[in-house]
Amino acid sequence: MKISVVTVSYNAARTIGHTLESALAQSHADKELLVIDGGSKDDTVAIVQSFGDRVRLISEPDRGLYDAMNKGLRLFSGDAVGFLNADDRYQDDRVLADIAEGLEAADIVYGDLDFIDSHDAGKVVRSWRGRPFERGAFRRGWMPPHPTFYARRSVVEAVGEFDLDMKISADYDFMLRAMELNGFSSRFLPRVMVRMLTGGASTAGLSSYVRGNLEALRARRRWLGSGLIDTALLTKPLGKIGQFLAGPVARH
Repeated sequence: MKISVVTVSYNAARTIGHTLESALAQSHADKELLVIDGGSKDDTVAIVQSFGDRVRLISEPDRGLYDAMNKGLRLFSGDAVGFLNADDRYQDDRVLADIAEGLEAADIVYGDLDFIDSHDAGKVVRSWRGRPFERGAFRRGWMPPHPTFYARRSVVEAVGEFDLDMKISADYDFMLRAMELNGFSSRFLPRVMVRMLTGGASTAGLSSYVRGNLEALRARRRWLGSGLIDTALLTKPLGKIGQFLAGPVARH
């Protein structure tokens, strides 16, 4: 099974080289690395080009993160696709192999995620531990970690693209549509798949956190018929607090 890994970048020269090395080190041989760059002004493009034909590069202006991710959904050539942020890395060299194995029996695979303060120190500041999906889970505030979320091409074709009206939670909206509305089969892998650097759009501060939760509520109202306020508006933030307090055994 060919797995496409899409990395979206903009002025990511400080980190993207290590990100791509992490992807290229994967033991799963049948893979595609696709970088969608927003027209970086630093050395990002030169660093990506230094990997030669092992990495496919598209560099042009875009309308933001999810517009670039949509380009990836249109351009990937594999049997399945997932996203690796330009400042994140895989936990080890077996991640894509485990994903490919999981996708042999399911349409969607996802796993666990560690947030770190820096790749050099490697200190885990937050641990996101998932669990198997049950229908109705999004109503109760559950979601899988999107950086670990890989889906077959048939899922992308049925679900469509990321909603550009959302600035922070379009990934949540996409996964909700895939799992709650379309009913694709999924498999949870109880292992850390990605080490995610804190400080991205969804973890940048209180304002982005509040906006993300309100966008998620808008998705539930649109697709699940939730009211102006629903249970998940409270339980979703509480689950994230548990990721800080309970450490690596926490299950959200």
